[in-house]
Amino acid sequence: MQRPNWAPAEVDLDRPSAARVYDFYLGGLHNFAVDREMAARAVADWPELPAIMQANRAFLRRAVRHLAAQGIDQFLDIGSGIPTVGNVHEVAQAALGDARVVYVDIDPIAVAHARALLEDDANTGVVQADFVDVGAVLEDPVTRSLLDFSRPVGLLVVALLHFVGDERRPAEALARYREAMAPGSHLVLSHASADGAPDRADEHRSLYRRTATPMTMRSRDEVAALLDGFTLVEPGIVFLPQWRPDDPVPPANPERFTGYAAVGRRD
Repeated sequence: MQRPNWAPAEVDLDRPSAARVYDFYLGGLHNFAVDREMAARAVADWPELPAIMQANRAFLRRAVRHLAAQGIDQFLDIGSGIPTVGNVHEVAQAALGDARVVYVDIDPIAVAHARALLEDDANTGVVQADFVDVGAVLEDPVTRSLLDFSRPVGLLVVALLHFVGDERRPAEALARYREAMAPGSHLVLSHASADGAPDRADEHRSLYRRTATPMTMRSRDEVAALLDGFTLVEPGIVFLPQWRPDDPVPPANPERFTGYAAVGRRD
């Protein structure tokens, strides 16, 4: 295919990207045929996948609004993906006009898009770094210029940690972030799990092995372990649509969304 002018030269257009597949599920425009092909195969086996991804995005928006209501006006969004409608800075700045946001992603195309989108927004910044390289994230000049870690910050790892295998020690990385966060800071987390649909999990994991970011689904207990050191905000660890839903009518069979959501406070 012809390389679009927004795609960096180093990006492989023949291999699907988890970030671009996610963008496609959300109705975004920054994806390629190989990503749409992978998404179509996944949806053929699991028709609710787009709804699951949209539920994850809706949780992100609700959580950011909750943090803003607590007075948190600075956010570090790691694994932010490709910018699309309803991003953290849009939600946070709607609540608090001067909110500051740093987006972090390892995917060069996600970073390229974010930088192009946000180049005129002085209160946002973009960092290309790996979640487990905590020093690179926290000490990047963009991070240090926008975020003040002596005050509460919102750390967002939404739909990220299932792409970080156990061998990369995600819990240890989260502990290092927690140590850098001031009391009153919050962690916002969502995580894919086979708990809600174990019969479909293996095939879904096999699809993501085609990408640079294979998937590690975790149980509720394993997700709880990632939140060690944080005090859970009500309603605790729940399926995605159950975390403080906007609709007072609870969703039917929430376990079908196969992803957990939680917010924890750093005391």
